[in-house]
Amino acid sequence: MAVIRGRAEVFVRYSSDPDPLVRRPAIEGLGLFLDDSARVVEILRSLLSESGTVERLLIARTMATVGLRDAAAHGVATRWLEALAADVTVLPEVRLAALVHRARCTPREIGGDVLPAAIDLLRKIVPDGDGRDEAPSCQAGTEQGDAASSMSAQGVPPQIAAAFEDLERQSSFHAPTTSLLNAFHTLLDDRVPERTALLAAQLCSVDPTMRYDAIRMGRELIAQWRGDHTGLIVLLAECLLTEDAYTCAAAAEALGSLGPVSEPARDALASYVEATRAAHGPRVWAARDRLLRRAHQEAVRALARLGDLRALPSVLTALDEGTDAWRAVQVAGHLYEAAGDLTPRLSKLLAEVDFSDPSQSMSANALVSALGQLAGPADAPELTNVITATVRHKQWHMAASALNALASLGPGAACALEVVRPLADAQDINVRAAATAAMWELEGDAGRVVPQLVELLDSHQRHEVADVLGRIGPDASLALPRLRKMLTADYEWTRVHAAAALWDIGGDAGAPVVVETLLAAWAENDSTSNHVLACLNRMGRAARPALPRIREELTLLRRSGRFRSITNDEELLNACRSIAARA
Repeated sequence: MAVIRGRAEVFVRYSSDPDPLVRRPAIEGLGLFLDDSARVVEILRSLLSESGTVERLLIARTMATVGLRDAAAHGVATRWLEALAADVTVLPEVRLAALVHRARCTPREIGGDVLPAAIDLLRKIVPDGDGRDEAPSCQAGTEQGDAASSMSAQGVPPQIAAAFEDLERQSSFHAPTTSLLNAFHTLLDDRVPERTALLAAQLCSVDPTMRYDAIRMGRELIAQWRGDHTGLIVLLAECLLTEDAYTCAAAAEALGSLGPVSEPARDALASYVEATRAAHGPRVWAARDRLLRRAHQEAVRALARLGDLRALPSVLTALDEGTDAWRAVQVAGHLYEAAGDLTPRLSKLLAEVDFSDPSQSMSANALVSALGQLAGPADAPELTNVITATVRHKQWHMAASALNALASLGPGAACALEVVRPLADAQDINVRAAATAAMWELEGDAGRVVPQLVELLDSHQRHEVADVLGRIGPDASLALPRLRKMLTADYEWTRVHAAAALWDIGGDAGAPVVVETLLAAWAENDSTSNHVLACLNRMGRAARPALPRIREELTLLRRSGRFRSITNDEELLNACRSIAARA
């Protein structure tokens, strides 16, 4: 830092460079590295009238940076920003930047007039105005698609190529005001109603680039904060316009990521899917136009995640024809009512997997997972074949996944026991644990599996094993001493799984220590909350000592649950409400 400060005059010279790509970082560098704050303020003032829109936005931000860095410059900077925000001769984008950065300088003094003023300025921003910098081209979507195709041609799994494509999209801004509005949202923090009103204005803007970038901000707000987001969901759904595949794809992807709270967009998603199929034919899932293809696929996937059968025709097209079939496989498991149409196709794709090739494991696991969600006992032979093939090629992770899927079929898949039983002694611990669990689910013989499961409590699979012992219930009482010992483990997840199993096996006798252990683990690591609440919910009235913490959880605004995902948080809230209602 000292070295850069010693050469800060370079930033002064470059801040007037004719190349905007040189000017822009130089302007920001002035605020960070030039020690003479009064001089920085004068330079910034002089640059304002000579600069384009993007540079003016940076000047406002840099002025705030100087005011925040140096108390002596704070008053001058805030007064200048305040005057700029009130100057009706200045572009609304620049006035908005001044307003937001003035608020940054005094965050505790943000009054009720700031948000209405910001929204009013947002509404005055129009595309292609005089002096406005050209917005980034939507051609980026095609370039990203070409990069993904190149990676696929090099043997990179399509899921990985798509992940890199997504990362590139997420790091791209389209409107000059996006970083400014991100800063405003950060400043407003937990003021969710105010942020929602701001986002509504962004999503209703006449500037398409602002609307596009607002989609991601809306997605992030809903993902991070609890509340009734119906209004925002509806506005996101209104971005599903057939004439703008680029924006539609972003909106559909956002809705697909929002899990159960995207329900208000169900009919809009279905309308878009059906409209694009009608306009471009039943094979629109594989359309040559990359933007149209992505928009349709994302809308189908979002609709499928809601379990809506209007997504089924395109999912079946993908599975039958193979184009981007992996995208359809990822959501097929949500279409429970169409299991009869889907399971034969999933089984066919699974039969084509080369289990000797580790690079196919990602696709194989997705197929196994989807089958596990949809399959019935009649599909046991397919999963048994997968188990046999993966064990033969020592693809242990895939073998364990297939065993777990087979176990979900229950006693109706008992025909597979001949293959499963020997694997309870497999060299791989994951397979051994999965096979032992499957034996319980398929034949229900506690006397056979409990001793083996107790031995496995010493392995890295102890958490999954404890869960199986809990499902067995009182017949697994042999495990109680070992589970009680696990309550003293350093790792909170181990204590949570052990405590839940103790309740499921031992019942009321261990309730006090179970509740105490669960609450302590929850306090230590919020990610355990879904497991904690699931057990407390099963405990009924025995969970009453946990009510104060549960009621506190219901008052919190920020999302919680494992991975802080929307689905897990909504599940957590439902469990809290259920327990509180029984109190």
